Amino acid sequence: MGQRAIPRPLRSHQPLLEAAPHLRMDYIESAHLSRWLAASATHPLAIVSFGAPVPASISCPVITLDLPQLGNHADLEVWTSDQPVTVHRRNELVAATSGNMLASMVQLEEEPGEGLRETTERAYRRLLHHIQELGYPYLWRAWNFFPGINEDEDGLERYRQFCIGRYQALDGTLQGFPESLPAGTAVGTKSGPLQLYVLAGTHPAIHLGNPRQVHAYEYPDHYGPRSPSFARATLLQSDLHAQLLISGTASIVGHESRHIGHPETQILETVDNLHALLAHADDIAGTTHSRPAARGRYKVYVREPNHLDAIQRALDIPLFASSQIVYLQGDLCRKELLVEIEGVVTTD
Repeated sequence: MGQRAIPRPLRSHQPLLEAAPHLRMDYIESAHLSRWLAASATHPLAIVSFGAPVPASISCPVITLDLPQLGNHADLEVWTSDQPVTVHRRNELVAATSGNMLASMVQLEEEPGEGLRETTERAYRRLLHHIQELGYPYLWRAWNFFPGINEDEDGLERYRQFCIGRYQALDGTLQGFPESLPAGTAVGTKSGPLQLYVLAGTHPAIHLGNPRQVHAYEYPDHYGPRSPSFARATLLQSDLHAQLLISGTASIVGHESRHIGHPETQILETVDNLHALLAHADDIAGTTHSRPAARGRYKVYVREPNHLDAIQRALDIPLFASSQIVYLQGDLCRKELLVEIEGVVTTD
């Protein structure tokens, strides 16, 4: 094992948001969505379905992912705002704006003769152009989903092809690249097109590294021709609360995968990474994300369904005591990784 690289400064020099959105995310059972929205007095900004139906009356962006939910649930990921929402549609792009924040989604099929690299670059360029035209140039959070993430395509793993396409679109287009890169997730679906959704704003957010990990965009060359383009987390602050948008986090220390073949120890290492990231965010912002009282919403991506029970037992700890957790079956960006956790943690 080589000497561990030392990360550069763990945050960008972007200022705190002066007027952050009053943004909320919850996991709501599909059958209860309409009643919950009416009771919450909020406006739907975006909805992510893992196969559960979404009422036809919902006008905000909706994306359906072929990521089976584990545990006999039918939850929807519901993003809402306390301010009115305006929906914008253009061909395969759809966006919703509310105050100084935006949620946008795009789905693109891989055209004949065009690989994932080209499809990714095309999707990101269209997405960036659209949100910049709408006046929301600062990326806060990005999610990326596509099938066959660990399969070979033209002599290179499809995840690495994706990383090249994303890099080519963002480099030179995203102001302040790479320090302005947002929190991110890339997970393999069972089927479907390339599906992207992002949160963006009229103001920059604070993008964080993890003290236990090298910045993803500074990985060594042996992880692919272009490093993954994302930060470990993004911090939003407002007069009401602070929110930490946590990237997909796995059993990686420095830049190396740990505990190969052992889901129980992989999840423990992942939790250690989450603790370090939450504590770092608290140091930066003077908040309490790392305390059990913080409201957390987590997605746990599980490669093998038969590992679910062991993973759930390992997550029965105080950190998640006040949290909602959704478990999904999905393939991860490295073949050896068996579990990955992302989340939204809010302090009032």
